[in-house]
Amino acid sequence: MRAMVLRKLRTALEWTDLADRHPGPGEIRVKVLACGVCRTDLHVVDGELPDPHLPIIPGHEIVGRIDAIGSGVAGLRIGERVGIPWLGHTCGVCPYCVEHRENLCDRPLFTGFTRDGGFATSTIADARFAFPLGEKGDDVALAPLLCAGLIGWRSLVIAGQGKRLGLYGFGAAAHILAQVASWQARSVFAFTRPGDVAAQDFARSLGAKWAGGSDEMPPEPLDAAIIFATVGALVPLALKAVRKGGRVVCAGIHMSDIPSFPYGLLWEERQLVSVANLTRRDGIDFLRLAPEIGIITKTTSYPLQQANQALADLRAGRFEGAAVLIP
Repeated sequence: MRAMVLRKLRTALEWTDLADRHPGPGEIRVKVLACGVCRTDLHVVDGELPDPHLPIIPGHEIVGRIDAIGSGVAGLRIGERVGIPWLGHTCGVCPYCVEHRENLCDRPLFTGFTRDGGFATSTIADARFAFPLGEKGDDVALAPLLCAGLIGWRSLVIAGQGKRLGLYGFGAAAHILAQVASWQARSVFAFTRPGDVAAQDFARSLGAKWAGGSDEMPPEPLDAAIIFATVGALVPLALKAVRKGGRVVCAGIHMSDIPSFPYGLLWEERQLVSVANLTRRDGIDFLRLAPEIGIITKTTSYPLQQANQALADLRAGRFEGAAVLIP
């Protein structure tokens, strides 16, 4: 197999030949057909997340076909197309797992962070955390659903049932979630980098009722806001934008420090919450609905060997939607 390997934080990934790997008990081997490039991959490479397992193969928006199955695996078959997400393994016995909150497991493994991921020609996965994808849909188009889509979905559920929804940072996750929210008959208010007219036009093309800079206030109070951008300074702005009793959801795994802000922005029962990882139930619910919603992902494809360029383009905001690597 071949892979793009991160050997040292804040350095380029290395194109590497590796011995073929074989699945152990409870595992499957997946031939990678496409792997999305997520902002979390940037956080891993840039050393913004603590305690990665190095060397590591990044990538956790994996679409592939099973080509080997370890002992004890039931319900999956050779040749089946599956998706492999960020949450790659949980202990099953800690209080969080027992309470069906496996996204908060005390001893988890994360794909592309603490177990090898999908920036490779093949990968090994815990069979319990592989989602059957069926045969409908293009491999590249499906890949961003495995994290951008899933985290967006979990964030939307936590945001509540409010009809006026603000999305701060209009990247891979928001461009999927805007379509979901519109399908649910919600009004979407998209906040982009100030002056980014192209991103604002893109948001409106996906059903946003209003689009403007993150330094602007929406034309009407929001019921909820979801922050996908990694900028902590957006938190006070989002609190200011939501109505009394409104909710602000921080959806990223990493964010710069949140500046101090007047208590008045939080008062009147506004809520500030975060989203961590995902559960298998999130994946089952969202991937079942995605075909019905008719989500269209805008993607920019790169050969696997150009993973460093894809990461650089993501960091610089050089494309709309999501980047996807193709082995």
